[in-house]
Amino acid sequence: MSLPLVNTLFHPFYAGEFEYPGAEKTCLVFGAHRDFQKPAEFNAKWTFVQSFKPDFAGLEKRGFDVRDSAPDETFDVALILAGKHRGQNERWLAQAVQHVKPDGLIVLAGGKTEGAASLRKRIESELPLGGHLSKNHGVVFWLKRSAEADAFAQAVIAQQQSLPLIDARFEAAPGMFSYERIDIGSRLLADNLPKQLHGVAADFCAGWGYLSVALAQQEAVARVDMFEADRLALEAAERNMQRLAPAMEISAHWCDLTSEKVERIYDLIVMNPPFHEGRAADPLLGQSVIRTAAAALKPRGRLFMVANKGLPYEPLLKSMFASCDTLIEDKGYRVYAAVR
Repeated sequence: MSLPLVNTLFHPFYAGEFEYPGAEKTCLVFGAHRDFQKPAEFNAKWTFVQSFKPDFAGLEKRGFDVRDSAPDETFDVALILAGKHRGQNERWLAQAVQHVKPDGLIVLAGGKTEGAASLRKRIESELPLGGHLSKNHGVVFWLKRSAEADAFAQAVIAQQQSLPLIDARFEAAPGMFSYERIDIGSRLLADNLPKQLHGVAADFCAGWGYLSVALAQQEAVARVDMFEADRLALEAAERNMQRLAPAMEISAHWCDLTSEKVERIYDLIVMNPPFHEGRAADPLLGQSVIRTAAAALKPRGRLFMVANKGLPYEPLLKSMFASCDTLIEDKGYRVYAAVR
């Protein structure tokens, strides 16, 4: 999250559109990054909703009250730092409406390149807005909780609870990685897994559970542990496994694999690690997960991994594993098989 977007969010306060909430007021914040900076003039009691573990942990470390989902209470003000996923932004707005007091203030800011202007126009076509401003290549708009806003929120929540299943099997939701279709890399990895895998397995960066289900279909796999930084995706993965592989023993771990240690040791790990955060590519993310995977495998344990073929993972894999082979290279991706 950039400082300009945070400044855009607070621009209506700076511009005098409304007063800063005092110390007796409460404020709920959606979408804040771990480096979020609040204005000194904003004295309200802060509560953050953050389901992405690195940001949750970063905010919590700085002393903020952080929840992985919206709490069962109402607030005077709700602030939203919108991202690139329209459905996720609409869900946050709906939750904000439902968690402010009657006539409570809701303020949303987003970047123009990420669709904030079109989001504002869409919301304005359904709800009366209090106003909008542009600042730092972004848009900020605001509204009050009203009967119309409540109806909008209920409609958004209902619509997102009835999304079609991916491949007629998998539940996912806006904001999750590849929430509308099975991504090419994960499908390539699943299609090229050996057929005689066995033992206790882990799915690192499990998302909504596609690879976990693929592991569960192997007769000799005894257990599948899922690790994922996105709490909502992890909960979807649990539901997908319970529905599609009900006999498999599973566990789910909300975990930042780039920085947190995995306690259990595994016979095999599958993974499609992230290589970007936001819009910026960062191969160090995947490299950190590779190191975590190497430490979590038994001697002779096996890692099966898919990655964009242009990413610099192979030298690290060969340095940390006894052997590393390419199973297949196709459609811009490479599937690796490594033995500890």
